Amino acid sequence: MIPPRTVVLEALRPAAPYLRATPLLELESGARLKLELLQPTGSFKVRGFFTAALGLPSEARARGLMTVSAGNAALACAYVARRLGVPCRVVMVDTAPAPKVEGVRRLGATPVFMPRERLFAWMAARGWETEPECFIHPFADDAVILGHAGIGVEIVQAWPEVRRMVVAVGGGGLVSGVAIGVKSSRPEVEVIGVQSDGYPLWTRALEIGGDPGLTPVTIADGTAAPFHPGMLPRMRSLVDRWVTVPEAELRAAIIGLAHQAKVVAEGAGALAFAALPRLEAEGTVAVVSGGNIAPDLVGELVAADRAGAARVD
Repeated sequence: MIPPRTVVLEALRPAAPYLRATPLLELESGARLKLELLQPTGSFKVRGFFTAALGLPSEARARGLMTVSAGNAALACAYVARRLGVPCRVVMVDTAPAPKVEGVRRLGATPVFMPRERLFAWMAARGWETEPECFIHPFADDAVILGHAGIGVEIVQAWPEVRRMVVAVGGGGLVSGVAIGVKSSRPEVEVIGVQSDGYPLWTRALEIGGDPGLTPVTIADGTAAPFHPGMLPRMRSLVDRWVTVPEAELRAAIIGLAHQAKVVAEGAGALAFAALPRLEAEGTVAVVSGGNIAPDLVGELVAADRAGAARVD
């Protein structure tokens, strides 16, 4: 499941000119943050979409790109298509947040709306196979996952002393890629998957060996992906252990991250940071995966933080 390092590096090469080698920021504790929210569109997702799109035959890519998402994958696919000069359509649930829809349109892509039940049926029936564009799955795609391996490769290159990587887990594509990137050269480095207790999808799935049928109740909406059976073997083999963060601690961590590191992250982006108090700091890197947080949520969290501070005073 982990390709040789030479294969990983060769797969990453075409996308490199379009991406940023994001910095590692050291905290007072000694742990470090990998700031993937500094990528174009504000999340790590462009890594996978560039790798997948550039891996397509040129005549196929010219037909356009398609994905399904109401979040960061939608923005990434639209951005990649614009940079590569090809059309793009994004299938979105008809209740998708207006800012995400507007963001997709600003990048030149066309949203295609479906009710939630119809969208799930379309996915189950592999409806994209009858569409003209090349479909890129937002997380369960080998090329997308390999693109995310660049995060692990960059961390090992920048900080050879790394001992563990802490990664928020939704559909599983990010943590799979990070694990491949680091373990292709440093198999002893521990990969820790993090979930909110508002959506502990993978710990439950690993317990029962299948879909636990959970409904997400979390501000880490970027981790609220549905269960995909093809990702279960990856979670078993690539993630060394799991940490579940209470939702209340995640909400506090968004403000804590802003205070400590002057970094404003979305819920999923702050999830790995929220797990740090449960882990040894030395040798630890937490991936801050995205920064696309709604301004009204930031205001709500700041108000709650101030109210809590006032109660303490």
